Amino acid sequence: MLLSVFCAVISVVSTLLLPIYVGKAIDTMTGTGRVDFGLLSELLLFMTFLIVLGGAAQLLMGRLNTHISNLVTRRLRDRAFSAITGISIAEADSRSHGDLESRIINDADAVGDGLLLGLSQLFTGVLTILGTIGFLFSISYQIAPIVVILTPMSLMVARFISSRSAIFFKEQAFARGELTEFCGEQVAAAGLLRAYCAGNHSIEQFEELNKKLNDVSLKAVFYSSLPNPSSRFVNNIIYMAVGAIGALFAISGGITIGGLTSFLSYASGYAKPFNEITGVITELQNAIICLGRLSELINLPPESETGDKQLTSVRGDVTFEDVEFSYNKDMHLISGLNLSVSRGTKVAIVGPTGAGKTTLVNLLMRFYDTNSGSILIDGIDTHDVKRSSLRSSFGMVLQDVWIREGTVLFNLTLGRDNILMEDVIRSARLSHAHDFIMRLPHGYDTMLSSDGSSLSQGEKQLICITRVMLMLPPMLILDEATSSIDTRTEQRIGQTFLGMMQGRTTFIVAHRLSTIRNSDLILYMEHGAVKEQGTHEELLNKKGGYAALYNSSRA
Repeated sequence: MLLSVFCAVISVVSTLLLPIYVGKAIDTMTGTGRVDFGLLSELLLFMTFLIVLGGAAQLLMGRLNTHISNLVTRRLRDRAFSAITGISIAEADSRSHGDLESRIINDADAVGDGLLLGLSQLFTGVLTILGTIGFLFSISYQIAPIVVILTPMSLMVARFISSRSAIFFKEQAFARGELTEFCGEQVAAAGLLRAYCAGNHSIEQFEELNKKLNDVSLKAVFYSSLPNPSSRFVNNIIYMAVGAIGALFAISGGITIGGLTSFLSYASGYAKPFNEITGVITELQNAIICLGRLSELINLPPESETGDKQLTSVRGDVTFEDVEFSYNKDMHLISGLNLSVSRGTKVAIVGPTGAGKTTLVNLLMRFYDTNSGSILIDGIDTHDVKRSSLRSSFGMVLQDVWIREGTVLFNLTLGRDNILMEDVIRSARLSHAHDFIMRLPHGYDTMLSSDGSSLSQGEKQLICITRVMLMLPPMLILDEATSSIDTRTEQRIGQTFLGMMQGRTTFIVAHRLSTIRNSDLILYMEHGAVKEQGTHEELLNKKGGYAALYNSSRA
């Protein structure tokens, strides 16, 4: 920053000195045969030096300002991304994911562009204005007040117009976020849209959102384009008036021809920074709005820690005591839940859609906090435990698989370099993923795209199962862990799962009831409450909700 400021001063000073020496050069030519070629040569040589010096300073300043702008943009993105990874799941779920992406990508770019213009033109513009005023008064204190007083009128005109564009820039930022989110949704659900022949409806929605963005963008660009020509129009009228008055002074001998040339050059140069500043102000308005959106994201409160205890040597005893929870304060989901699960118990959670099965898992992992009541692990309230310690005690295999762009090995280890290759291969063999991995072009070094399009859904789920087998945590959560795997592979993996579950408390969320018949405890949930609990045979004999659900699945 200091070096950029120094370069700006050198560039402005060399630019401001040049008209003085142009005027002196003109004054060396007083008439035919009366040219002081010696002095003219010295002046031309010094002017060349000023041009080279100013150009070099401006070039270096441009590179420095670009570096500063890119650095600030990068750091803003880093902080915004860190904020997203630190906020609670509840906070993330309450916000538009497309808008969050737009803030990190598009808004950060807008802030960088505004900062670059501010550094490059705003600071040098102010320096040029102050320096020009000094030179104007040194040449002619009679004419200088006309230029100094009237020229800022163009800035007032431009400021009045640009204030109107701020509203449209704000609308543009939100419309861009909406369009980004819609595009992401449509790309993710491309197959589903084709299956339901919903493409035309999606196109209509896109055109509506695109038209909205186009309309607000057109208004923003139109109003932001008016300040510059408006200020130029005012400045040209002032320049014409100054030229006429200056010519009268020259005729009367009040100023030399060279002095008038220098004065007019400064008068023109005095107006130029005002034109640039009006353009910068418009860009800065957009940048400030985008910075506000980024700041809101960066300042989101991180997921709070209510305890500092670490879980060590976890046995796996889990207890729910009078747990109450609701996503919406006006609508209770789980109320008065009491449950005790002993170490090594295999617990299956079943029930109709919306019964609260996944919510129970979210509460176990403290993705959401209970409204009241307690969840205890080995007798320790999870509110007194650090979230990272709690979550590292669970291994999760979800129905929704997640593949990151990288090699198969990276997706299995998630970048942890303390895992031996022998352990990776052993876990892959246990999950029956090794065979299909070796059929890939480069085996474990095969690159996968972020959507895992080169793998089938079942293969992606096998990778997720292998991840958990690498961890071997004291407790497991399996949420439809084999839903995308064929029956034969599921039966083979079932034996592996049985071995992995041995001695580990396991919570299984399943819709295929045939997969949980041998569970030690089955919880049948309805409307957030555990209505029935027991073994498969016990619940069938009760002939209640579980029996009805099980019999309907066999029909």
